[in-house]
Formats: sequence, C-alpha cells, structure tokens
Amino acid sequence: MDDQLKYYIALTNVQGIGPVLARNLIRYVGSAEAIFHEKQSLLEHISEIGPVRAKAICAAQTMQRAEQELEFIQKHHIKAYCIGQPDYPYRLAECDDAPIVIYTSGNMTLNERHVLSVVGTRKPSDWGRENCRRIISDLGKMLPDTIIVSGLAYGIDVTAHKAALEAGLQTIAVPGHGLDRIYPAVHREVAVKMAQHGGIVTEFMSQTRPDRANFIQRNRIIAGLADATIVIESRTHGGSLITAADALSYGRDVMAVPGRIGDELAAGCNALIKHNKAGLIESAADLLEQLNWEPAATPQPQQSELFTPLTPQQVQVVKLLRQSSDPIHINDIAQTMQMTIAATSSLLLQMEFNALVRSVPGGRYRALP
Repeated sequence: MDDQLKYYIALTNVQGIGPVLARNLIRYVGSAEAIFHEKQSLLEHISEIGPVRAKAICAAQTMQRAEQELEFIQKHHIKAYCIGQPDYPYRLAECDDAPIVIYTSGNMTLNERHVLSVVGTRKPSDWGRENCRRIISDLGKMLPDTIIVSGLAYGIDVTAHKAALEAGLQTIAVPGHGLDRIYPAVHREVAVKMAQHGGIVTEFMSQTRPDRANFIQRNRIIAGLADATIVIESRTHGGSLITAADALSYGRDVMAVPGRIGDELAAGCNALIKHNKAGLIESAADLLEQLNWEPAATPQPQQSELFTPLTPQQVQVVKLLRQSSDPIHINDIAQTMQMTIAATSSLLLQMEFNALVRSVPGGRYRALP
C-alpha cells in the first residue's frame, strides 16, 4: 500500500483540495495515483480544479513532501489508513468530509463496538471534572469495551483521557498537529500512557504546527470517530459546541450534562438540551439507556500490548542512555546521533510512546528498563 499511500498523502498536501474535493477527484479520475499521472492540461478542465490547483498537483515538491512523510511514518512505526481501506474507521468513513488519510500512533482498535467522544470547556469547575470522572469510571464497569475519544486539550479533554486510563478503557486523542510533537507539552505524560492503551489519531502530517484553525478542523474527527458525543460543561461558544454540531450533522447522538441556571460553564450544555439538540444525562446508566446499549454481563478482555521491533536509531539511543547513570540532555543525544534537534525530539517522542525512554525535567531523557 506504500505506493498508493504516497499519492493519497500528496493529495492532502495540495492547497485548496480538501477532503470532499479529494474524494470526488479520486472517484472521477479512478485512483489517487492516476491523478498524479494525469497531464496538467487535462486536470485544469476538471470541475473545481482549474489551473492553480492543477499546477500544484503537478509540482515536483508536492510528491517530494509526500515521500518525506512516508519516510517519517515508516521510521517511527506510524500506521496510516486511507479512505476505502478495510481498517479505516468505518464510523469516520460515513462522514462526507472524512480525511482521506489518517495517521495513528499507539495500540488501539478504531472499530470497537462502543465509541464515545467526551468534550467540554478547557477551564472546567471541580464539579465538571468530577462528573466527567464519575461517568467514565462507571462506564468502565458497565461497558469495558468502550473507547473514549477526546482532544488532549486542557480541562475536560485531558480529564476524560485520564479517567479512561484509570477505568481500564482505551482512549484516543485527536490533536490539531502531526505526530512529531505533543501539544500542550504538559500532557506528554498522559499521551505516553495512552500509547499503551489507545493512542493518537490525526489527519495532519508531521511538521504541522498546532495552529488554532487546525483544532477547529480536527473537531469533526472527534465527532466522526464516535457513536455519540457527550458535552460536559461548556460556555455558549467554544470548540465543544462545534464538535457537538459536527456530530449532529453526521446524524450521531449528542448528550449533555446539565448545570445550574445562570452558570456560564453550564450555559452551552443547557442550551443544547433546551433546543432538543442533546439528550440530558446525569450518569453512565442514562447514557446506556439513551443509546440502547446493554451493560456487559462480564468484563471484556482488553487488547494486549503489541511489541514493535526497535529501529537501529532507537537501539543506538537506548544504548547511549543506558551507558550513563544520569539522564542525558536532548542536545547531547542529538550531537551523538548526528541529528537535528527537531529530528531527535521526534525520535524520542516515538520512543516514549513505545515505553523505551522517559523524559525528565530540563529536556533530559533516561532509558526505561
């Protein structure tokens, strides 16, 4: 699939061609590869393509960037799925604007029977956090095969991820950047833990900065991966309400935890319920009842951890770290490996995901046993 994947990646890198147009273009021409073998003069006459987009498709740097990304995902054992593949998440594939390529890092199953998205404000109250933890904890006892999806942001997002891990549930983060970084950096430890029992899904290539527009764009994936979206504390405007709107547009269920009248943090949830856009829930039992999900009779087996062979670079880093009794600074690792700081940081991040190294304060790293 690598050859085909290269063309899918290249298509996502053409400015002005989003997921909807990309899928239409693939259907029209026959395949992603055929698009890049077509003459520019013919591409120009395809509806919605025109001279500018046709030129971008045929530009040498478009394919060069795709080849660079292909090397990155192979080097870091990242899995990429193209729309139409059997392993592409079927719920997401049902969405008209689903990404034509998604990149995943971790140990996850994207097509589990029960998938829920949990979103909310970035500055929740203690009450909101407690509700989030309680609902997910109870859900872990009632339906242990459930996957919790969120965005790894501050507030309800990271609370949901942590609660899922504590409950033994798989949890998946959908960030607004590529897999060569974690944002916010303070959630790196949570992301590393998630890599062993869930992981990260993104449509963005490496070197993509966590710009605000990307987080708005990724909200549709949070909604599209799940059967339903739960909103726990939200003001009248914000990313969680965008995610809820995306879920509704896909015909998915939306539920909200109500709050006190006049409370700004409850205004968004109360409005969703008031306008019949969300069902009212107060517990995991309410959630199961509204979705018509039957509690599991017995705990379901969890997916076991998969072993991934080390690359030569990873072996070299582990050997270097184990030779030292003290953690080693990233600058010294980069110098020894003869790599740039950016490349070294990306390598170390993937090694953290695979539980090979651990970061310590001051930009230093040590090997794990």
